[in-house]
Amino acid sequence: MFRRKLTALDYHNPAGFNCKDETEFRNFIVWLEDQKIRHYKIEDRGNLRNIHSSDWPKFFEKYLRDVNCPFKIQDRQEAIDWLLGLAVRLEYGDNAEKYNKDLVPDNTKNADNAAKNAEPLINLDVNNPDFKAGVMALANLLQIQRHDDYLVMLKAIRILVQERLTQDAVAKANQTKEGLPVALDKHILGFDTGDAVLNEAAQILRLLHIEELRELQTKINEAIVAVQAIIADPKTDHRLGKVGR
Repeated sequence: MFRRKLTALDYHNPAGFNCKDETEFRNFIVWLEDQKIRHYKIEDRGNLRNIHSSDWPKFFEKYLRDVNCPFKIQDRQEAIDWLLGLAVRLEYGDNAEKYNKDLVPDNTKNADNAAKNAEPLINLDVNNPDFKAGVMALANLLQIQRHDDYLVMLKAIRILVQERLTQDAVAKANQTKEGLPVALDKHILGFDTGDAVLNEAAQILRLLHIEELRELQTKINEAIVAVQAIIADPKTDHRLGKVGR
């Protein structure tokens, strides 16, 4: 998943990089800081270069904070992807003239920019680390389950915002429910406590419990609809004559 960015950065082994190998991962971080990002001064890179230290994870966690990475040390793949994106941007900034030699004509650029401004979501770069960080931050804020596909998380965020956070939804939620009078003598309790007051209290508790169950069922139905809106996107293969993935 990192091959294209590693290739763009001239990493020595873009196809065989294994971020799960601890030694290779630490050496990669040192290379990335020394050769591409260069956030620290040379004399301040000693802790990060000491890859055999038991305290290296703490130094790496501090490094992530220092470069303003939105991911934690536990989110290794996301952090690597973000750091690679940062390195690519810095590499482009250092070699802008080299990459700008084959610019497209101005009229083509203007047309492309107009199209992007008209439909910004169509032109989203789902591999952009800033996009991933933004989606992850929103998902954490709204307490949405993490998913490997960031577009799926974005769809879930859109559904939640549309159904719960629009002005109409908030106004509806803030409306005070007016209770309806209930004749308790028309509701059979099913048992007798021997005390008329206790019987009446039991009837009230049962009615309140039924109301809570109805609200729970409504929320379950809403959750099912939300899940179906995300996953019910079958792809049709006309050659097979059937619908399915």
